[in-house]
Amino acid sequence: QVQLVESGGGLVQPGGSLRLSCTASGFTLGDYAIGWFRQAPGKEREVVSKINSRGTSTYSADSAKGRFTISRDNAKNTVYLQMNSLKPEDTAVYYCAASNVWIGGPMSQRLYKYWGQGTQVAVSS
Repeated sequence: QVQLVESGGGLVQPGGSLRLSCTASGFTLGDYAIGWFRQAPGKEREVVSKINSRGTSTYSADSAKGRFTISRDNAKNTVYLQMNSLKPEDTAVYYCAASNVWIGGPMSQRLYKYWGQGTQVAVSS
C-alpha cells in the first residue's frame, strides 16, 4: 500500500522550532521529488519547500527562506522539514507530497502523485 505519513507537528511558541518528517511506504521515496505544503484555515494550500529526488536541489517559498530547511535521507525513505523562528502565521496543516517531476520553481500541485494526510502545526503563545 502506497503511503506518505507526516509527523512532528504540534504546538510551539513563536520563535520556536519543529522538525517535520515525511516517511514513505509502499514505494521508493528516492525515486521522487518531495514537496512540503501547508494549508491554513480559509486559505489555499501553498508550497513551502521542495527537494529533488537526489537531494541536490531545493526550492523554498519566500515565506520559508532563511527559516525552513528541507532535507532527505533516502536510505530511511524520509524527508524532513526543519522549521526555525516560527511565527503565528506559520500555523497550518502541513502536507508532504511526491512527484516524478522536478522543476526548480513553483509547479502545479496536480503534478504530485502521492499525498500524505497532514500534520497540524500551531504557533501560539
